Amino acid sequence: MAKEFQVTYDCADPGAQAAFWAQVLGYRIAPPPEGFADWTAALTAWGVPPEHHNDRSAITDPEGNGPRVFFQKVPEGKTVKNRLHLDVRAAPGQSGEERMATLEEEATRLEQLGAKRLYRLEPNDMDEGIIVMADPEGNEFCLD
Repeated sequence: MAKEFQVTYDCADPGAQAAFWAQVLGYRIAPPPEGFADWTAALTAWGVPPEHHNDRSAITDPEGNGPRVFFQKVPEGKTVKNRLHLDVRAAPGQSGEERMATLEEEATRLEQLGAKRLYRLEPNDMDEGIIVMADPEGNEFCLD
């Protein structure tokens, strides 16, 4: 039987990363536990000092199909290329100029959210073409 999993990102600002990736993936910030109006109320009730309220955050697929994405604060910054990255399927089933136009549209939208375009790989005999980007903290991902 397949296992459920979550994707975890080390980062400097979990709240900002969660907000960015929620917009990228069409996810939502994970709701607070039942009985709490918001995360601030929950964390305060649990005795978490205010300076640690942004130590973690998570986003979830509103339809419950995709994996949970968890963001945890770490003291060090990103220093090398990711060994693992997300491919955001922005143009499934499309090819050629139509595909690349869709990817360009999505890249422009994500740049407005704080992403950075790194480079574009054109379609060829083996590959359909992608745009490689980085999130606001420099983690690479592909628009596929």
